[in-house]
Parts: sequence; C-alpha cells; structure tokens
Amino acid sequence: MFFSKPRSYLVWALMAWTVSVAAQSAVNGRDFIVAVVDSVPITNHDVALRAPQLRDQLKQQGRPVPQGDALLKAALERLIVEKALLQHAKEAGVTVEDEAVTQAEQRLAAQSQLSVDALHKKVKAEGSSVARLRQNLLEQLTLQRLTERNVPSRIRVSDVEIDQAIRERQNASVGTNPDIELGHVLVAIPEKASDAEVAALQTKAQTALAHVKRGDDLARVAKEFSDGAERDKGGLMGLRAASRYPTLFVDAIKNMNVGDATLVRSGAGFHVLKVVTKRASSVITVTQTHPRHILLRPGGQLSQTTARAQLAEYKRQIETGKADFAKLAREHSQDGSGPEGGDLGWVSPGMFVPEFEEVMNQLQPGQMADPTISRFGVHLIQVLERREAPISERELRDMARNNLREKKFDETYQLWAQEVRGRAYVEYRDAPQ
Repeated sequence: MFFSKPRSYLVWALMAWTVSVAAQSAVNGRDFIVAVVDSVPITNHDVALRAPQLRDQLKQQGRPVPQGDALLKAALERLIVEKALLQHAKEAGVTVEDEAVTQAEQRLAAQSQLSVDALHKKVKAEGSSVARLRQNLLEQLTLQRLTERNVPSRIRVSDVEIDQAIRERQNASVGTNPDIELGHVLVAIPEKASDAEVAALQTKAQTALAHVKRGDDLARVAKEFSDGAERDKGGLMGLRAASRYPTLFVDAIKNMNVGDATLVRSGAGFHVLKVVTKRASSVITVTQTHPRHILLRPGGQLSQTTARAQLAEYKRQIETGKADFAKLAREHSQDGSGPEGGDLGWVSPGMFVPEFEEVMNQLQPGQMADPTISRFGVHLIQVLERREAPISERELRDMARNNLREKKFDETYQLWAQEVRGRAYVEYRDAPQ
C-alpha cells in the first residue's frame, strides 16, 4: 500500500543543483579551494553554484536573503555541513543502491516534465555531466537515509505539549464551528400582513429586544412576546453545533459574545437572538477525502514517461466520456484498490505519502489531477467527495503528536547537523569570490 507511512524527509528542492545556464555562466575566473572538510575540498566553483540555490530557497521560505559576500559565506557553511554529514554517513555505513539513484533520476526528470534522455541532454548542454548528476543524487539520497536514521529518534513530544496543542485546536474551533445555545423570541409576521401590521410587529420585536438587553428574564420575555416553539422552553433553542443552526442566525451572532442580543428578520418574522452559550465544540472533526486512483508502476518495458502518457490518455478519455474511471482502474491499475475501481474509501489527513496527498488536497470533488509521480509509481487521482468527520480522542492525540513532531523536525535536524559539523575537521582557505 502507498499509505500509512512514516514521513519522508528528502527535500527534493535540494536536487536543484542542476543549475540554470545563467548560474553556470556566473562562475568565472580560475577555480580554487576555499575550505577542506576531513580532507574533502570545497572549491570556489562549488560555492558559486550553491549560492543562487540558497538564495532561491530562502526567498521561497520568506526568510531574509544575505547579499554579496554574506551569501557566499552562507553557501559555504551549507556545503561544509553537507560534507561533514556525508563523511559521517560513510563512517556509519550508510549505502544507497544504484536502483534507488535511477529511480530518483526518473522522478527528477518527471518533475521537470522531461524524459530521462532529455534530462541528460539538458544537463550536458548546461556544462555538467550525467555522472555528476547521478553523484549528486547519490549524495542527496545518502543524506536522506542518514537523516531518517538519526533525527526522528531525537524528537521528543511530551503529554503536556499534546494537551496544549489540543486546547489550542479546540479554542480555534470557537471561531469556526463552536457549540452554541441561543435564546430565541419570534415575533411572527402573518403571510398577508399589511405594511402597518409589519411596522407594529417590528415595534413589538424591538420592545422584546430591549427587555432582553437590559437583562430581563429570558423565559418571561419569551412567554410574553414569542410566537416560536421555544416559548414554553424558556426561550432556549438548545446547545448544538453552530452548523446545526440556520445560517441567518449564525451570521447574525458570529461576532457577538455571551449575553449579547440582536434582532434579525426572516420570511417567518422578527427574531430576537441572545447568545446564551458559546464554547469550543466537544466534537473534534477533521476533513476527510474520498479519492480513487489508477496506479501504474514503471519497470520492465514500462518507463515512467510511458506511464505518464498512458494515464494522461486515460484522463482525456474519461473527461470526454469515452471511458469509465472505475472500469479503467479495474483493468489497468497496479494497486490493491484496482478491483474496487480504484476506490480508496474515506481517508483522514496524513494517510498518504506527501507527494500524493498534496495533489489530492488541491482537487475539488469531481476533479482529476494530471498524472502524479510518487515513490510508488504514477497515479491518476480523482476526488469523489469530502466531509467533516468526528475523530476519537486517541486519533486526536495521535494527530497532535504527529503535527508536533513535524514542527520540531527542522529544529532537531539543525541541532544534530551542527553536532556532526562540530566533530569534523574544517580548514578554511581563501574566501569564496
């Protein structure tokens, strides 16, 4: 199955070493060594190639971008840490198979919407080589495996942190779908009431509102003025989720506090509304998605490029009404869901690998995505439905724990990487230019 997985920590943006011609041409003059890490040299050329990548990465993250010599120095420090980690991986016996490098090469080509051969031609045209491409992919995969071996076990999430995260989520739900109870006084308008009668009824409703606002007993006010079903219930509509109240009522009181009251009109008449209770919902929900997919796994005679083209053709046939999604899935999908027409059932956030889930989350019900590459193959994804579904306390705590681990990962990684860098021998030579 391609879901129920641990997070993959490989950031494919690091593979942007396949730099543009402009970045390549920026490297002028003779090359020289700027630093040595455990006998491994870092050249001025290496720094000049890494600097624009670092600049783009910081921009995408919305972080300050150093300029001039400061950017070169930051790029050098990134390279020093990377070389130290690679040396540590070698000492720890971390290895990557040729097949894994080939698969990474195929993914990189697909992300660039190129065949592998076209990617190779592009690399050569930009002054690099296929050997350098594969070496860089090998290094990034090595760093991924080293990171997955060392970082997750260092992340600690306490029960106190989980409790706090759940409280924050519940407090946030007050502004989205809280549990509320409204006091309600209805002054009904007869179907064929004259303008004069409507005006008189409005005056009656405004009088009821004034009583409620000055703190009079709601049950007494309802008994005296209301024509609604709550008249004999103390004027109370009952505690329920905001989504179970009329939209007119929810919109009218969304910015009001407990004890506040207002007057609104509907086709039935004038409504005096008082916020009696407003609190975080006792039922926590998550957005669940009901997707289906067709999976083709490249291998043997089926290349990744051919798989993408085949699924693109399936999509065209489905959109034009010439083929049925479920029938194609049963006939061609290489996932266990194939016999079910590709149906994956209702799924909660975090069940799929990130590259699948990110695409799925962008689709509206009924939409299909273009063929999507994941570590399991090539997918044609369609979203059928979405819903808000309650989750158990255990599921909520698991979700909170996973979210906290995600947030702590980068910080933990940085601390660990600096520890490894601190144990490495680093000799600075000439400053990068």
